Amino acid sequence: MGRLVHFEIAADSPERAAEFYRKVFDWEIQKWEGPQPYWLITTGPEDKPGINGGIWQREQPLTGNEGLIAYRCTIDVASVDDAVKKVTENGGKVIVPKVAVPGVGWLAFCTDTESNIFGMMQSDESAK
Repeated sequence: MGRLVHFEIAADSPERAAEFYRKVFDWEIQKWEGPQPYWLITTGPEDKPGINGGIWQREQPLTGNEGLIAYRCTIDVASVDDAVKKVTENGGKVIVPKVAVPGVGWLAFCTDTESNIFGMMQSDESAK
């Protein structure tokens, strides 16, 4: 079985994207000292479930709805309401407002400063 082990975020401005994800999710992001521009993302402690990723320089700017067909990741948050507020305060946009996933939790979809779509899920078995 293939397991997701890494994710990547394409960005027109990797520095701007890194700042967005630092402020919204408190991720640790550092520029890699390798042969190409790349930023390494640590999303949490190694003893907790989850994956880490990276930000790379998008080769061509988005020209339309490309983000709508891009790979999408969902991020666990303590409060969707609080996370949505941080997203909008830091230049992101809400594209699907908070909705209930019955018996699972609350979900919202947003875009970052680079027009990438991501989801945020708040676990809550009582969600209806």
